[in-house]
Amino acid sequence: QVQLVESGGGLVQPGGSLRLSCAASGIIFSMYAMGWYRQAPGKQRELVAMITSGGSTYYVDSVKGRFTISRDNAKNTMYLQMNSLKAEDTAVYYCTARRSTNTSWGQGTQVTVSS
Repeated sequence: QVQLVESGGGLVQPGGSLRLSCAASGIIFSMYAMGWYRQAPGKQRELVAMITSGGSTYYVDSVKGRFTISRDNAKNTMYLQMNSLKAEDTAVYYCTARRSTNTSWGQGTQVTVSS
């Protein structure tokens, strides 16, 4: 059974930084494309960043240059380093693991950017 557990969310001031982690179990982690989605109140869920099994990365335009996605296959863990945070980054952030047509989701972690 796939289990994805996010951590690292919280309250941060504008301009601050947070690092999210996603610990995976029940899968051969290195074979999965991993991603971060977010959903802000009243908005649709959006893909923020993704990293393939080969290490290629994708970022939505709004976070390019500020966020960095990475993975540690030895620890079965994915990260999202978020710098220069803005109020509009406030959302629940979800971890995903995808292989072929199957996608698993974590429960989410709240990120709030506010002064």
